Amino acid sequence: MGWAEPVEQAVPAGRTDPTGPAAEAASGRPPAGAAEPVARVDRVRGCLLGGALGDALGWPVEFQRLERILDRHGPEGVRTLAATPGRPAEVTDDTQMTLFTAEGLLQAGQLTPEAVLTSVHAAYRRWLRTQCEAAPKPDETGLMAEAWLYASRAPGNACLSGLEAHAAPPASVPVPTGERGPVNSDSKGCGTVMRSAPFGLLGLGPERSFQLASDCAQLTHGHPTGYVAAGAFAALVDRLVAGAEPRAAVAATIAQTAASAGGAETVAALERAVRLADEEQPGFDAVERVGLGWIAEECLAIAVHALVAAAVVGPRRALTLSVTHSGDSDSTGAVCGNLLGAAYGAAALPSDWLDQIEGRTTLLRVAGDLIARTPPPTP
Repeated sequence: MGWAEPVEQAVPAGRTDPTGPAAEAASGRPPAGAAEPVARVDRVRGCLLGGALGDALGWPVEFQRLERILDRHGPEGVRTLAATPGRPAEVTDDTQMTLFTAEGLLQAGQLTPEAVLTSVHAAYRRWLRTQCEAAPKPDETGLMAEAWLYASRAPGNACLSGLEAHAAPPASVPVPTGERGPVNSDSKGCGTVMRSAPFGLLGLGPERSFQLASDCAQLTHGHPTGYVAAGAFAALVDRLVAGAEPRAAVAATIAQTAASAGGAETVAALERAVRLADEEQPGFDAVERVGLGWIAEECLAIAVHALVAAAVVGPRRALTLSVTHSGDSDSTGAVCGNLLGAAYGAAALPSDWLDQIEGRTTLLRVAGDLIARTPPPTP
């Protein structure tokens, strides 16, 4: 996995930021030429840790315009975590819901669609309680016992309303792929994507990962693009954790999504993301042409754009690119971090940033539980 050192280039007139001076020696990437194989365990850990890292990096600038971000952070974008002395860098509902997704999968008796849908919905309802209560009760267990998760940091409206309205999964969920679901039928917000990485961490294969994530996304978002984008993300994570080269994994996921009913908007967004990464020097203007990340397909597309750019600029700079824009910076950062960690492992992520993130012990424990549940490879 070596990253070539980028060549210094002049910044074209009217452009904001190429990749920073020589993309920084401290970009968080291994030395050029390093090609040690990455163990699956490190990819699973990296996926969860990377998601939290991107979430924490983007959360302080969510809702800010690009111009304001660059005024406050400088022309090279967001390069520091907002951690105060003695306190970790905060994560948001993106990391919270990702953990509860994992807990739902781990508590499902069998990994059948019916069992997973019921268990994940129950886990999301537990997450909903953390958004309404101040602290855990003395008898809580699992994630509900962890006080740091009882923080409400701009959770998505569709996630909240969809879970508040249904104490159990609606009988009509899931609908056939491509049809509108009964819960928030017009919503395709990025809340479906940002929580769905764990579906790709159990070694189930791209098809099952896609379907389980798509089904569970319908618990809160009924628009086909919203739940298909979640499926595409989970399938991409599955491929990366299995060791597929990132570009090949992206291409295979685009083809898989194109064959799915309701996949056209997600395919168009991903193809645009890859094309812009190929045609332009990595920079914030290119990211904003990919999208702003508020909707599911654009959130995934920004993360994929940064993943492709990481082959040149490294993980640290890719994370900066994924959050330095005028949109949903914590969600795009979280999804980008999931992909980078799945592709290159925890060891490739910036260790100085990882040391600062909230919930690291829990993230590593849940990663270990997911690894333990992964079925052994077929001989």
